Amino acid sequence: MKFFKYIVLLTFVFSACSTAEKAETTVEQLTCEQVENPLAVPVSHPRISWQLKSDAFNVTQTAYHVLISSSKEHLEKNNADVWDSGKIISDQSQLVQVKTSLQPETKYYWKVKVWTADDKETPWSAIAFFRTEPTNEALQPTWIGAITKADSHLPEGRHHHTATYKKSKRNDIINTSDALARQSILLRKDFSVEKNIKEAVVYVSGLGHYELSLNGKKVGNSEFAPLWTDYDKTVNYNTYEIPSESLNKGYNVVGVLLGNGMYNTVQGRYTKFFVSFGPPTLFFKMKLTFEDGSETVINSDESWTYSLSPITYNGMFGGEDYDANLEQNGWNTPNFDASNWKSVVIQEAPKGELKAQIAPPVTIQKQYDVKEFNEVAQNTYVFNMGQNLSGFPTISVQGKQGQTVRVWVGEGLKEDGTISQGRSGKPYYYDYTLKGEGTETWQPKFSYYGYQYIQIENINYKSTKVDSLPTLVDLKSNFIYNSAGEIGSFESSNEIFNKAHELINNAIKSNFQAVLTDCPHREKLGWLEEAHLNGPGLMFNYNMKAYFPTIMRNIEDAQRENGLIPTIAPEYVVFGGDFTDSPEWGASGVILPWMYYEYYGDDSLIREYYDVMKKYVDYLTSTSDNYIVSHGLGDWYDYGEHAAGYSKNSPIALSATSHYYYSAYLFAKAAKHLNKTEDIATYEALTQNIKTAYNNEFFNAETKQYGTGSQFSNAVSVFMDIVEPQYKQAVMDNLLADIKDRGYRLTTGDVGNRYLFEALARNGENEAMYKMNNHYDTPGYGFQIKFGLTTLTEQWDPRKGNSWNHFMMGQIEEWFYTSLAGITPDMEHPGFKHFFIEPEIVGDMTFVKASYESLYGTIISEWNVSDEAINFKVEVPANTTATIILPVDLSMHIEVNGKDFEKSNVEHNRPTYLVGSGVYNIVCKK
Repeated sequence: MKFFKYIVLLTFVFSACSTAEKAETTVEQLTCEQVENPLAVPVSHPRISWQLKSDAFNVTQTAYHVLISSSKEHLEKNNADVWDSGKIISDQSQLVQVKTSLQPETKYYWKVKVWTADDKETPWSAIAFFRTEPTNEALQPTWIGAITKADSHLPEGRHHHTATYKKSKRNDIINTSDALARQSILLRKDFSVEKNIKEAVVYVSGLGHYELSLNGKKVGNSEFAPLWTDYDKTVNYNTYEIPSESLNKGYNVVGVLLGNGMYNTVQGRYTKFFVSFGPPTLFFKMKLTFEDGSETVINSDESWTYSLSPITYNGMFGGEDYDANLEQNGWNTPNFDASNWKSVVIQEAPKGELKAQIAPPVTIQKQYDVKEFNEVAQNTYVFNMGQNLSGFPTISVQGKQGQTVRVWVGEGLKEDGTISQGRSGKPYYYDYTLKGEGTETWQPKFSYYGYQYIQIENINYKSTKVDSLPTLVDLKSNFIYNSAGEIGSFESSNEIFNKAHELINNAIKSNFQAVLTDCPHREKLGWLEEAHLNGPGLMFNYNMKAYFPTIMRNIEDAQRENGLIPTIAPEYVVFGGDFTDSPEWGASGVILPWMYYEYYGDDSLIREYYDVMKKYVDYLTSTSDNYIVSHGLGDWYDYGEHAAGYSKNSPIALSATSHYYYSAYLFAKAAKHLNKTEDIATYEALTQNIKTAYNNEFFNAETKQYGTGSQFSNAVSVFMDIVEPQYKQAVMDNLLADIKDRGYRLTTGDVGNRYLFEALARNGENEAMYKMNNHYDTPGYGFQIKFGLTTLTEQWDPRKGNSWNHFMMGQIEEWFYTSLAGITPDMEHPGFKHFFIEPEIVGDMTFVKASYESLYGTIISEWNVSDEAINFKVEVPANTTATIILPVDLSMHIEVNGKDFEKSNVEHNRPTYLVGSGVYNIVCKK
């Protein structure tokens, strides 16, 4: 901890009174269920939110008035024919419950105005809307496709690289002539419109994935829709509003392209596992409401027709093949002759319940051009696209009909400069067969991979020209990830930290798909530990408001009858043993609802998944022996001379039992939060019993160390507050001694990193944290930067690991935001209604800049140090307060906004100020 002895002078001069009088407060960023203008919210009392925007200081809301109407025209006239809240005395601007009955499958318009502390009334906000989801009865899902599940003879079971087959062995299935079980298909339905349309709404789910078009134009911008689920438990559907101008007066056509996705992974080439929920299948409903009030519905039924698509192979783990000679131009437009198409069959519905997708879609977010290329053999080129990512290429080629271009992708190269897929799952490639018509541009629809390099064989490129070969005209790399949105920024004077932030976030984006995957190639599975161990970093950088509930839904679906939460969700494959049951992974089901509440002020996950949390704690109890749990993976991939894998530095039982304790502690807290009186006493007692057993088993009172004395053993005990108060400092001293003895190098792994980092940060040891991460050696982020990588890797030394695109070791993001920038939530006022700004100035760092888009608006924390001064800038959004704790000496004279600012409090011997909204610039001069 470093204190600066400066005289404090303010350079931001203003008159608080005059600014408050002149600044106007407006109401913006209207959301319903944490989403702007959502299309499928629960019909039962949805919650609405808004932000106050103002340049004034100390702006707080004292009352609000909400109007909800059935039409935009009514609302423009302030006619609230659905709900008029009247003036409500309250400072609540987030998650306000709509207290009126709503109808399903209905669009509502709303706006709000507020009163501030000076009793000034704001103008009405802009109009927002939300649409309520239909009932299951209204959906009446009928599923259609090319072949029934019974006739497909697809495998059943969820086993690593194996499956139980009804009638055939695996190779027979892969080589069968019955391509309908695995091949992409086109489906179409024509219909007529004779009246003027008021609105058109589509509900659709195509499994594994679909692309929807109307009159030849793609609907929406999703890739790989809908998001993955355990299809035996939950099936997502998507909702689209169709602009009336997209429909013709007269003849119209709906077209759907279907692929396999995770629904049907029984293709050849590489695959992590073989499992199938059935052949590709479609549910579709379009409801047309006409201006005269009448309605018509187009459903998926036996009137649809299908044909095989030009996609001759598609596998989530193996790639995709496309034969342009099989294209049927205009297949999804009116006037196409579909007389040779076949009638669809009615299929067995997926077992899972049909539910509206609540998380944002995956989309193409960035596109990269070729950075450099190398001809590694005659007419064989390897292209460096400059960024390791999750996605697929777009190729533009010219050539003769029937020529095939094979595209390999990979994140590394062999010594001869060709693509390497040995670490990431092989073979994976794309084949494109030309139709021989000018420049042909193509990109895959139903498969993605993690790669930086693209290899294309037997082509002309640039100056080469062989008549018998096709010519590559253009090549691009598409970066796909979830469209939730980025809401945080971090920058500092330390280039290692800046580059680490970039590496980590590129890895997060690469794995920010339908689920938080471990890697974007080899497995693509939702390993659960990443969500809670990287949870704060995820929430500071990305809008997780609608995404975390999806994780919890997947956890609920994956939970076994006995309460076990497996390591992955959805659980597409059952690995068995510790790879299915490890408490550090399963604890996500208890930890995530509390993180969500802390950052978003929303306890709905605690309420909705209370029973999930309880069942998991009870399950751990059932596996314990005198409150000690001994199974699991432990601190996975901890660092040392040993091979990475199971925890080697720390006892697995210590890791498992600490997470058993933490789960029980948080569940007891949930019981108290929800006033579940029958559970409070039981689980508070359980928590204490686990704590006592843990200390008896793992704490050495003589050495003041836990377990093996490893960094993880001591750090997790401090972080989870298991260590008794009288021993805490001694345990911290031992932790620091171990770090120093190792030259300020860590020994923790996937699980232990967060506990080590935060045990140091939360106990005033940020200088040690700085030294431990500010170097270019391994273990550390600096070594990966020196190695020239663009994403974080699975192991600290990328030469030893498999994946070069893992974010599991990215826990330092939390330290960047909560310690260096000092932006910290207050659990007593969750959701950043009140928060702390307590920055740390460490090492030789000269500046930090960070921002975070909270529920209430932008929070900014910046500082910079020079020979003459130290400067702080803090921005506090309207309708919130912040406690600013400065890392400077108490003897300073401090002026704030041109006036003397008396110390209101002291925290840790630092000047402390409670402030309202506004921008605060503080300068400390020598």
